[in-house]
Amino acid sequence: MLSAESAVLVRATLPAVGGALDEITTRFYSAMFSERPELLDGMFNRGNQASGAQRRALAGSIAAFAGALLADPDARPDVLLNRIAHKHAAVGVTDDQYTIVHKYLFAAIAEVLGEAVTPQVVAAWDEVYWLMAGALIVRETRLYQGAGVEPGGSWRRWLVVERREETPDTVSFLIRPADGAAAPKALPGQYVSVRMTMPDGVRQLRQYSLSGAPGGESRRITVKRVQEPDAPDGEMSDLLHSTVVAGDELTCSAPFGEVVLEESDRPVVLVSAGIGTTPLVSMLEHLSATGATRSVLVLHADRSPADHPLRDDLHRCVACLPHARALVWYERPDAVRAPGARAGLMDLDGVDVPSDASVYLCGPLPFMRAIRGQLLRAGVAARNIHYEVFGPDLWLADGDF
Repeated sequence: MLSAESAVLVRATLPAVGGALDEITTRFYSAMFSERPELLDGMFNRGNQASGAQRRALAGSIAAFAGALLADPDARPDVLLNRIAHKHAAVGVTDDQYTIVHKYLFAAIAEVLGEAVTPQVVAAWDEVYWLMAGALIVRETRLYQGAGVEPGGSWRRWLVVERREETPDTVSFLIRPADGAAAPKALPGQYVSVRMTMPDGVRQLRQYSLSGAPGGESRRITVKRVQEPDAPDGEMSDLLHSTVVAGDELTCSAPFGEVVLEESDRPVVLVSAGIGTTPLVSMLEHLSATGATRSVLVLHADRSPADHPLRDDLHRCVACLPHARALVWYERPDAVRAPGARAGLMDLDGVDVPSDASVYLCGPLPFMRAIRGQLLRAGVAARNIHYEVFGPDLWLADGDF
């Protein structure tokens, strides 16, 4: 899709642009929010801004997309584009915002790289940008159409019908549409955005995986309380934990997310750590509710049984499935007394993981990197390992994690 002339220039300048992307994206966000502060109200999460996660995600996605075009100019990196499109739809991105981003991003590129940015170089990177933006706009339009909502208009009020304390720092909310209308269709593994007004009057949002069966008229989300002193990273979870009770209402988006349980007879392996269990419990609840007969292996790592969110749900679902089993690892030495628990960090040595299984992986990035390596060594093909990242996806140049 990238023209031959532009490909030559992008290839020549990619090292310089890639090396400066962190500075470019820092200046980009600073200038954009300075002139368009309304974008911080209900669109961009300031916790991700403060931590630098959003900046690194943008830089990584640009580098990954440009690199993919150079590797195969006639193809597009669908995994990357689909992942971003779902994240964008979940926060309500609209077509016109790509023009806003283009303005400030290219101004930052010119500011950082100076005289190296010739009109020809600008034109080449402009082509890259609009190829990426155009592909995302098409995908996001289809996602909005599939959800039956207008672009950027998937927000609805949901009534909290139950609040359940899972662990000392984790709580579940059972919600249903406040207007009494049907709940939007959801798939096991998807997430919703929750938008709330902070004490300073600014609306913020976070994505939370659906943690229950995606059918019926109610949905469940499970939220871990993140407490970082003097940092905004956990302000959303803190507000949910400290203020929301049954009878309250939440503003939530339609469900999105492309890492969903495939419908097949293949063995399935669900691997998680900590709060990463939430989308996988949704998959497990779906398998249980539909009476699945496929082989199911659940692997989870946590600090202790008391810290393990949705532990009873996991074991209940496994007990209902005819060909399911679960293995759990707990770090705390006293936790090994839990029935069936193993001590220490998750280690797949000696675990019979079917090489033809569809594997779903969720948890902290270091955990996922380590377990993915073990799965590959166990003979599972990379294409069969699907993963979900909480927050912005930190893409590397090869599109892997």
